[in-house]
Amino acid sequence: MNFTVAEVLQYVKEEDVKFIRLAFCDVYGEQKNVAIMPNELERAFEHGIAIDASAIAGFGGEVRSDLFLRPDPTTLSRFPWRPESGKVVRMFCDVSYPDGTILETDTRSILKKAVAEARECGLSFDFGPEMEFYLFKTDEQGEATNIPYDRAGYMSVAPEDKGENVRREICLTLEQMGILPESSHHEEGPGQNEIDFRYSDALSAADNTIAFRSVVKTVAWRSGLHADFSPKPLKDQAGSGMHINISVGDSAHLYNVIAGIMDKIREITVFLNPCKNSYERFGSDKAPVYISWSSENRSQLIRIPATHKAYPRAELRSPDPMANPYLAFALLIYAGIYGIKNKLNPPHSTDVNLYTAPAEFLSCFEKLPLSLEEAAVAAASSDFVREHLPQSVIDAYCQR
Repeated sequence: MNFTVAEVLQYVKEEDVKFIRLAFCDVYGEQKNVAIMPNELERAFEHGIAIDASAIAGFGGEVRSDLFLRPDPTTLSRFPWRPESGKVVRMFCDVSYPDGTILETDTRSILKKAVAEARECGLSFDFGPEMEFYLFKTDEQGEATNIPYDRAGYMSVAPEDKGENVRREICLTLEQMGILPESSHHEEGPGQNEIDFRYSDALSAADNTIAFRSVVKTVAWRSGLHADFSPKPLKDQAGSGMHINISVGDSAHLYNVIAGIMDKIREITVFLNPCKNSYERFGSDKAPVYISWSSENRSQLIRIPATHKAYPRAELRSPDPMANPYLAFALLIYAGIYGIKNKLNPPHSTDVNLYTAPAEFLSCFEKLPLSLEEAAVAAASSDFVREHLPQSVIDAYCQR
């Protein structure tokens, strides 16, 4: 909506807004918020709202626990599921110390810095995530079970696809919040679903990803269900990915970006796949394990989807929905800049099905890290990661 501070203040006054949620994320991308009343809003914009951050993951513990939330007026959005009378709105915030210095582990600010550095190089990046998730039934106490909501398959229809109405409500809610979904369908696993939304600039795409997860969980809960974004919730079923579509303003640089990402992918994987069971997903059900690329081929790490030639993009298929999108997009921007600055070109495309290729053919390909521990070692020893992330963020992911 791109409101200014003055417009937000006017909107809150004229539209009977009673609660303003100041949203932010911990270092792992889990959304948090503090609700304030309208009479506190001017102070929030001018000075920030103080929080006790001692229990927020990655925010420093008890020693320096007083932090401030500084709302971004351009991110104002109303919660459609809350009452019309006494509306509830939300703004994403940057997190700072009392003196105004940005908190090192504020990952939203890390992404803003990456976007600014790309702009200084004359570059712009857009991202379009494709988010998969499972819907599980809940028990009599409303607690999650591991029983899928349905037993439908890929792109099934009702009545086998019981998630159709839930997806429709999610899409309509997102639309009311200014997030534009492009498509939705049942995925391969029982109770598994996918919703894709339109690409946008990096910061908006990351904000929308956080909002998306919140909307899905809320709509599922209101339907008596539990939405699960973990990468491998059912051992013998398809894992859930967050495929990330990437485009660069000058499309002539796209292959340099692909080469840069392939060069750095092992070093940044722990930030794209931050859970132990992230690595159980690799190598099956269209999830990659080899560092390769191709056109359209879904067995690859990176593929070039069939699109109109005026809108070329690359799709990175390794990340999963538990990734912090602010960190993921920042590192992909930096890897893309690295590939462009060094004029890297990707190796020859691999136009074969890597799931059925013979072992002797596969032996020439480097693999993604196969465990959280291996990924953490690769990140902790990476000069590239140390150049672009503060040590406190690296430690949060690599010393768990």
